[in-house]
Formats: sequence, C-alpha cells, structure tokens
Amino acid sequence: MKFLHIADVHLGCRRYNLDERTKDFARAWLDVVHAHAIGNRVDFVLICGDFFNARRVEPDAMNHAIAGLEALREAGIPVVAIEGNHDQHESDSVSRFSWMRSLSQWKFLKLLEPDTTDGFRLAPWDDEEKKGSYIDIAGARIFGTHWFGTSTNAAIPLLTDALRDARDDSHFQILMLHTDVEGQLNRPNIPALSVERMKELKGLVDYVALGHTHKRFEIDGWAFNPGSLEACSIDEHREERGVYLVEVDEARNIDARHLRDYTQRPFQRLSFDVSGAESPDAVREGVLEVVRREARAFDAEKDKGLAPIIEINLRGHLGFKNSLLDIPKMRSDAREATGALHVLVTNRSVPVEYAVAEGLDTEASRLVRERRIIEDLIARDTRFRDRAPQMAGLILEAKKFALEDKSPEEILKLIEEQLGDEAGAGADDPAKPYAVATATALQALERNATS
Repeated sequence: MKFLHIADVHLGCRRYNLDERTKDFARAWLDVVHAHAIGNRVDFVLICGDFFNARRVEPDAMNHAIAGLEALREAGIPVVAIEGNHDQHESDSVSRFSWMRSLSQWKFLKLLEPDTTDGFRLAPWDDEEKKGSYIDIAGARIFGTHWFGTSTNAAIPLLTDALRDARDDSHFQILMLHTDVEGQLNRPNIPALSVERMKELKGLVDYVALGHTHKRFEIDGWAFNPGSLEACSIDEHREERGVYLVEVDEARNIDARHLRDYTQRPFQRLSFDVSGAESPDAVREGVLEVVRREARAFDAEKDKGLAPIIEINLRGHLGFKNSLLDIPKMRSDAREATGALHVLVTNRSVPVEYAVAEGLDTEASRLVRERRIIEDLIARDTRFRDRAPQMAGLILEAKKFALEDKSPEEILKLIEEQLGDEAGAGADDPAKPYAVATATALQALERNATS
C-alpha cells in the first residue's frame, strides 16, 4: 500500500496584498499532485484539513482545487479528506453547507466526519449518500473526524469507543485528525491535544494522519504531521514543511518519507540593530549593508522563477523619533538590491528614552526580568527613584495577591504594612504613594508598548 499524506493546503491564501502569493499556494498544490501523487502512483491521497484558507472560497481558489482533484480523478487516485477549522461549515449556521461537502457530493473527494445525529459514532461510507466516517481503500480502513477545536481532549474518549466498534483487524487502520498537539506549538497558551490523551488511540489505529500545525513533526513513528504546503506567514519561514509519501508492507511496517521537493516560495528574515545610529540616513545605510551582505540573492533558475520575500527587523534603541525613519525608501532600496518579490521592514526598535532593563542577561528568569523592568520604569520618576527597588517589590507582591484572588482589604493591608510610617505620615490615603508609583509604571509601560 502506498499513499500521500497532505495537510493545510490553504488554497486562496492571500498575503501582503499580492496576487502572486495566492498563486504560490496553487502552484505548490498542483506540483505535489503531479510530482508526488500521480508520479508515485499512490493508492490514495489524504488531505487532513484546511484544504481551503477560508470557508467562503474565491472562484480562483475553487478552480485551483478542481484542477488538482480532476487530475487525480483521471489518474484513478481517490482523495479522502476531512474539514479543518478554515474550511469547516459555519458553526452558527442552520445549514451544514461547506465547499468541502460540495466537492464530496460532486465526487471529487470523499469527506469523512463522525455521525453526531444521535450521540457519536463512526459510520461506513455510503456511496449513494456520499457521506460517512470511514472508508476501505487498498487494504486500509481510513477514519475521519471533524475539527474539535478546544474540546479535542474531551472528544478522544468518545472517539476511542467509536473506533473499537468500527475498526477491523484485517485492515491497516488510519485516523485523520486536524488538531494542535501538545509540545509542538509556537504559541504555548493555545489549547492542544495532549500526547498522553492521543496515545489512548494506540492499539486502535496504526497511523495517525495529522494536520493543522504548519510544521513537520512525528510522534513515536506512529503519528505524523507533514506541515503546510506553503508558508502562510513570514513567521513560518524556518519551519520544515512538505508531504509524506507513506508505504506500508505486508507486516504493516511504515516507511514515511517526508518530501519537500516541490515549488515553494523562498523566505528570509534579516535583522539590523539601530542602537548608536545617529540619523535616519545612518539607519537606512546600515540596513542596506545588511541586505548586501546577508540577503538571499534571487536566482531565477535555482528558485524556479520565484523571487524571495524578505523581512527586515529593526531592533535596539532608536536615538530619534520613529517618524523620521523612511521605511518605504528602505523597502524599495532593499527590493532593488535583491530582486525580491516583496520586502517588509518591521520596526521593533524602542526609542532610547523608553529603554528598560538594558544590559540584563537574556537568560534571566521571568521574575528577574519583570522586577528589573518595573524598577526601571519607576526610577524614571524622581519622586520614587530612591525607593524603586522597594516599590517594585511591593507592586509584584500586590500583583501576586491579586492573582491569588485576595480581597481588596488584604491588598490594602499589604500596602499599608510595606509603606509603613510613610504611608501613615499625614497622608490622606495610605495607598496613595503605591497608587502613584503604580500609575507611573503603567503609563510608562503603555508608552513603551505603543512607541
């Protein structure tokens, strides 16, 4: 058995207001279809969610989708798909309509999803109704789920019970899931499927075909996430992405090869430290020097005619107003020097008067960094400069009390005790020095964040 595992095609994705970026996603999809699905004569193709970039599909995106699906249909290669969060039907709509369902009704693919009309069960594919939760192809039983969102962990017990009822030991069991997985996120606060919870599926399925996270990862040679076909943003420029060509032998040994040799737009991120630059011209010249020295030169043959997209980050402490920087000129100069399709200049520098925690060890703990930043912000006000360390400690302690849901009276008592005689020496409000210092720190933080 041989199959191609794809996820996160994101047809119709448009970035930087460039029509060319929309074409990039179509090029990647069609290249993969012809080079790796048809070229390797696979038995079937899995699309594990987010085939489209949005529920409302633009005509060009639909044309690109059908072009690839029609090529696969003509080659006799069935396509099995599930909906991701980007292409799922509207959750607040009475209609269960989605373009993925339309493609399934038109026999371009087989859309799998659980039957939730009466509880939660996995139903066999009905070719007449063109719907179902699992289908048998080339010795594999392929199960599909929909996007569970933040309730994925809660859904796994329901899924495991349904799998026990629907699985068949005579088949190689594949489960398609569109979900984040714990430990594989760049954004750690996003709810994700825990690895321990996912491992409850072991023994029930032989291969977990994942989608949703835009980078490649594997878990125990059993769960595989190929990553998106194209980078959906500059933040993904370092991530490894592609498709899996999977071969399974008679003993059910899995050989999953991650393939990246198809058309992808090259990206590059550069950085320039503005600290010490005496004028806007000095910044512009410094940026151009970095571009000349480090930027990826466009090679039409090597890059298959796809010029790079380059982002230049300005960082450090700026000695003059941000408004004096000629960002459009930097972009045009950098684009002329590199032949890039598009150049972004992102100003993450901080005006020198708002600089805080200079010289602090980058490996310092969060608590140490937080205390130092608050001290620096308070010390800018001459009224509190001499007591900045004590005030910072008081603010952090009050914050701790607030996070622990202490009552206002308990927090006020803390302030009174910490400020001691100063708080009660004729002051109308014992919390006034704390309130003023806190307001000063918060105002400085706000200016810092918006500059």
